[in-house]
Amino acid sequence: MAKVGIDPQTLITHNLSMMNKTLAVTSLGFGLLSAADWPHAEITNGQIQAKIYLPDAKNGYYRATRFDWSGVVYSLQYNGHDYYGPWFQKTDPTVHDFVYRGPDIVASPCTAITGPVDEFAPLGWDEAKPSGSCIKIGVGALRRPDGAKYDNYRPYEIIDPGKRTIRKDRESIEFTQELTDSSSGYAYIYRKTMRLTEGKAEMVLEHSLKNTGRRTVQTSVYNHNFLVLDGQAPGPGFVITVPFQIQTRRPPAKELAEIRGNQIVYLKTLENRDVVTTPLQGFTSSSPKDNDIRIENSRLGAGMRITADRPLSSESLWSIRSVLAMEPFVSMSIEPGNEFTWKSTYNYYTLQADTK
Repeated sequence: MAKVGIDPQTLITHNLSMMNKTLAVTSLGFGLLSAADWPHAEITNGQIQAKIYLPDAKNGYYRATRFDWSGVVYSLQYNGHDYYGPWFQKTDPTVHDFVYRGPDIVASPCTAITGPVDEFAPLGWDEAKPSGSCIKIGVGALRRPDGAKYDNYRPYEIIDPGKRTIRKDRESIEFTQELTDSSSGYAYIYRKTMRLTEGKAEMVLEHSLKNTGRRTVQTSVYNHNFLVLDGQAPGPGFVITVPFQIQTRRPPAKELAEIRGNQIVYLKTLENRDVVTTPLQGFTSSSPKDNDIRIENSRLGAGMRITADRPLSSESLWSIRSVLAMEPFVSMSIEPGNEFTWKSTYNYYTLQADTK
């Protein structure tokens, strides 16, 4: 694939079954290339312009084994604001998750990703023997190298990345991955569509997962939602609102942020190694009405709302000086021959900026 955006109405098929059997993480290097150097595409509805990295086993921006390779948004611009972008300065394959080095945040290849990206819990890890296979939806069949527990920050060998297809038009892009792993008994067709709604500042992520194997697919998925709003650090002006009264077993550091009913309010601009993180409880697990997140910054005059059509199984907040991430989890159990769908809607909007 050429390292340029693909034309509308183009169908691109990647048959990746002959890819190198080792994960090429070292090629990500110790720095970042410009966005235009990676295979990418752009979609727009006239109000929103979204730029997306494309899955590519040889030349792609993201080739690690933690996150789904599809739908990696590195920029989404609306009304003068940009909601996504890199939250780290460098990558290093020797790093586990991320570290601070001088003024830089250095991420591992497994963590170095941008935008509203999904991560699935692995299938078949516990029963796989060393050198056996397990499944990471959106990535492929992985080799379990030893008896250690699964570590999502550790890069694993990709035995089979499956077959990928990408369809694009002006306002949407659809990613499909088909995988059959006879040794584990798992097989699926996974489809993710990013669609910009006509006439609205809205992006819809539509997912479907069809179980084409002989074993039940029992997993969970969450969206990491790496929000980098205009490149500004989380701090005063940022407020997160959910529909339920927040309960937590581990509140955020009181000097940095506090919980006020159904809101999390930032009190101090995050800097250096500051972190605001907390698991959220208090939602109902039987209705999708609590799967609703609003993030606003009154100082920047910008906000976003994320709603979904499936109940929460878990939810958490993680943020450091460069990024704010609300993480809603959904669980699924899919019998052979059945299909599970879920949809998230992202609304972007502006506020009157608070200049105080």
